[in-house]
Amino acid sequence: MFQLHEYQNTLVTRTRQAYLEGLKAPCVVAPCGAGKSVIISEIARLTTNKGNRVLFLVHRRELVDQIKNTFTLNRVDMELVEFGMVQTVVRRLEKTNKPSLIITDESHHGLATSYRKIYEHFEDVPRLGFTATPIRLNGSGLGDINDILIEEVDAEWLIENGFLSPYKYYAPKLIESDLLKVNNLSEFSSGSIDNAMKKTIYGDVVRHYQELAPGQQAICYCHSINASIFAKNEFLSQGIIAEHLDAKTPKLERDEVIRKFRNKEIQVLCNVDLISEGFDIPDCSTVIMLRPTKSLSLFIQQSMRGMRFKEGKTSIIIDHVDNVRRFGLPDMKRKWSLEAKKKTSSAAEISIKCCANCFAAYPSESEECPECGFKPEVKVMADYEVDKTATLEEVTKEDFKLDFREPADCKNMSELHELAANRGYKRGWAFHQGKLLGLIGSTK
Repeated sequence: MFQLHEYQNTLVTRTRQAYLEGLKAPCVVAPCGAGKSVIISEIARLTTNKGNRVLFLVHRRELVDQIKNTFTLNRVDMELVEFGMVQTVVRRLEKTNKPSLIITDESHHGLATSYRKIYEHFEDVPRLGFTATPIRLNGSGLGDINDILIEEVDAEWLIENGFLSPYKYYAPKLIESDLLKVNNLSEFSSGSIDNAMKKTIYGDVVRHYQELAPGQQAICYCHSINASIFAKNEFLSQGIIAEHLDAKTPKLERDEVIRKFRNKEIQVLCNVDLISEGFDIPDCSTVIMLRPTKSLSLFIQQSMRGMRFKEGKTSIIIDHVDNVRRFGLPDMKRKWSLEAKKKTSSAAEISIKCCANCFAAYPSESEECPECGFKPEVKVMADYEVDKTATLEEVTKEDFKLDFREPADCKNMSELHELAANRGYKRGWAFHQGKLLGLIGSTK
């Protein structure tokens, strides 16, 4: 059996205590590299030791193979564990043995309809979620499927105490922040981000890899299949062994590429959002970001993928699309909550578009105008251009000035003005947010 670290034992103890206090669906928040699979296996072992069944849910097949190996090493009674792809389990609920505990890996996916059907089918069965990032892209909290977040350590603590490798972060300093505009969700609008970034990948990707992480194994995240294949070919043209993977890559081919990467036969693995959650490669030290994202969850999962601990290792994060300006550094302290991110305007709840033919307004999800039947041409977003003249510079906490609080976190107008100043917003933003939050008239 595994010897758990003190903080891992504490998380197990606090989880068991949550059930004793009457909670039904706790969620353990463990940063990338905290040994989540070890903690999960210990809880599964304690459950099966009592003769109770466990249903373990994952959203990708690769995660099953990894967790099975961990369960076996920790002497979990495998006869009492069912490992299920959620897409498969939801189709055969009537044939699934009723478990005593449902464990959901990467629980931030658990708000999806398929997961909720499983939860509703086994509505009287206690659940346990695990995630490094308890938030979805749309700002939804996990309050609909979990009743408590259990946190013990954060990424900064894990680095300081030798459980994660230290890192250096490189990014461009070219984004035109004065062009960023705030929409009614208190977020940078995607249009203004495009204007500020000019849809550009900054810096020569191969040159920066050779200068910042020469010879190191790297995972390269791209925003499209074409972009990933292009990046692979750029590395190959410079004699650097690289390969490409995406969700459509046949399983046998995908397994072979991953095997070669683990065996260090491949230096750079280019992919489209595939190698992120749960992909454990301890010796991979470098992450290359060619994929802009507005998802904090995706950013953390990808940026920390090279920070698994190894003696003497320093992870290198090469961010060519300036994700760091939107989210901060990967180990910055963040406040998680089960509650959904508050909307500051009801106008954002209904998205509409205007017909170019008859000018009628209709819901944006409709493919054609309900008044005249006009169907607008679907524009495919162009691949990002590459500015090979740009140079990336190291970003540290000392020179990082953006404030990542949300407006709803501010207690008075002084804090709203401070937030606006740190983000570089115009004067009227704080006043507008203060009116929405009912803070006008508080400490100025």
